[in-house]
Amino acid sequence: MNFADARKWMVDGQVRPNKVTDPRIIEAMLELPRHLFVPQSCVARAHADEDVPLGNGRVLMQPMMLARLVQLADVRAGETALVLGAGTGYGAALLARLGARVTAVEDDADLLKIGRHALAEAGVVAPGSLQLVEAAPASGGPAGPFDVVLLEGEVSVIPTSISDRLAEGGRLVTVYRHPGRAGAAVIGRRIGGAFSVTEAFDCTTAPLPGFSQEPSFVF
Repeated sequence: MNFADARKWMVDGQVRPNKVTDPRIIEAMLELPRHLFVPQSCVARAHADEDVPLGNGRVLMQPMMLARLVQLADVRAGETALVLGAGTGYGAALLARLGARVTAVEDDADLLKIGRHALAEAGVVAPGSLQLVEAAPASGGPAGPFDVVLLEGEVSVIPTSISDRLAEGGRLVTVYRHPGRAGAAVIGRRIGGAFSVTEAFDCTTAPLPGFSQEPSFVF
């Protein structure tokens, strides 16, 4: 398989037609070797228009959905970003390619092993721009504050312990599922010390473990 051609097909056939207009995201997805961020058994599916299974119920999010979430976050060069439930680190690497300084938190050692290998082999992320941390995503990882937080999966609660990690003006993006409803991509913003959340577009993906407990923040 020609992986560069596969990435171009992915971007031209899935990402561009689905309202992803940020040229930095387009360039980053053309450069990042997505096939390295999945188990060897799933390489042929790495660029498909679907979530790619990573094992233990975890997935690498559908390309155009992840691209739209990242675009929603409006990441700027030099900002700090926190990715919770980072899986193999593809989403975190995408943020790093946009110029963010990224801390990616994941507790599945097998997924982190794939991610570290992918990052080492790819060589397309600036040294020091991405740190992979082995810890439970629901713990929130480092205290921050962060300009951007990405919960890389579907959640039914956004704990205040996570939203409190946002700096003033910071943005949090994830896929939120209300009880009895389909999921939706949401963006939360911290403005004037308060955190508020707005729905952006319909979106579903695999649940992120640890984010379905009794909520301390619900909108």
